Amino acid sequence: MQNQYKKGGADFGLTEITGIIPHSPAAKSGIQAGEFLVSINEHPVRDVLDYMYYASETKITLVIQDCHQNHRKIKILKDEYDDIGLEFSSFLMDQKQSCRNKCVFCFIDQMPPGMRETLYFKDDDARLSFLQGNYVTLTNMTQEDVDRIIQMKLNMNVSVHTTNPDLRCRMMQNRFAGKKLDYLWQMAHAGIQLNCQIVLCPGLNDGAELERTLSDLAKMLPHLTSVAVVPVGLSKFRENLYPLTGFTKQTAGQTIDLIQRFQTEFLEKFGTRAVFPSDEFFLLAEREIPDADYYEDYPQYENGVGMLRSLADEFESALEDAVYSGHPRKISIATGVSVYAFLKDLIKKVEQKFPELTCQVFCIKNDFFGESITVTGLLTAQDIISQLKDQDLGEKLLLSSSMIRKDDPVFLDDYTIQDVEKALQTRIQLVNNDGYDLLDAILDH
Repeated sequence: MQNQYKKGGADFGLTEITGIIPHSPAAKSGIQAGEFLVSINEHPVRDVLDYMYYASETKITLVIQDCHQNHRKIKILKDEYDDIGLEFSSFLMDQKQSCRNKCVFCFIDQMPPGMRETLYFKDDDARLSFLQGNYVTLTNMTQEDVDRIIQMKLNMNVSVHTTNPDLRCRMMQNRFAGKKLDYLWQMAHAGIQLNCQIVLCPGLNDGAELERTLSDLAKMLPHLTSVAVVPVGLSKFRENLYPLTGFTKQTAGQTIDLIQRFQTEFLEKFGTRAVFPSDEFFLLAEREIPDADYYEDYPQYENGVGMLRSLADEFESALEDAVYSGHPRKISIATGVSVYAFLKDLIKKVEQKFPELTCQVFCIKNDFFGESITVTGLLTAQDIISQLKDQDLGEKLLLSSSMIRKDDPVFLDDYTIQDVEKALQTRIQLVNNDGYDLLDAILDH
């Protein structure tokens, strides 16, 4: 619920306090649910960023408004960064900002109709970039937003895609997308640490355009922490959408070679490779995944950069010390096409060390979105069930937790884990992208 507060002629939306954490400073100060937070240390509080930033100090003065619009001041002494203890109806204390773009490569536009509504929501909220690591395009942002980011010294994750302003407008189908790149330069010059992302589309922003983008981004070093380059994903639901093609073995290899030229230059000049191709490029090009040193501190892990190397190293380290004293048994793993061979090679090492274990690895084709979608995280329960229903899966079936929504334990097609267990007549165990977790699940530790 919002209320209004005027200060210096300006109107500010107030956020209703919906709960008080017991024994917190707010509870001890007599603040009640149903009242409104007006300001902290004379600063209006627009959302969670203001709340976290201004409430981090040790001495704070709150202005609280009651249901009769009476104001009172409350002074609180606390340790730095300790929470005041106020709760609100939403995490952001505001509405989540949706994307204003119509990107030619957007995967949400490539989903079939009839799925749950939340899957079609495109978030482009700068606050979630700092708080949850989401990538933003900058097109939702204003100069006031940039000034606040600089003032608060917030790290940001930005979807750049290209530094060619005209091409960026065309790729995002937003006439302001090119001009908004100025915000990127402002933040870099102010010392904001930036992680950037490039979704690469053959014939659009690859080749010479990618060279231009990487050359431009190099000017932001050392404040440019990292850049991930990921291949466009194309589902079978692209009717009336911009005509795009995927990467081949040859073009994926050419992209890796181009990026590695820049890595060599950056490493010599700045002591970091800075830009990294995602694992999918190496799989498409049928090249070996680089060693761990290549990925430095894995700054783009969540973008699929170095995930497979990390998984393999953890798995092999765990296997060295592993002991199995259980009975002979059979289990199964289902995975996407892209990592099938890689995962199968890992599992062979377990079976060699523990011959009493049989661990089958099944390659699941993505019939739901189309066979060009090969990543494990976009597999649906329907495809898993239809392709495994006649198989002897043994004691249990291991599935990647990336197939399941974080906030709701269902697959993309709304099947529950219990639905799959019932259909396949076996137990399902979810496994994180972690080599230790995977080996523990195989050995039933």
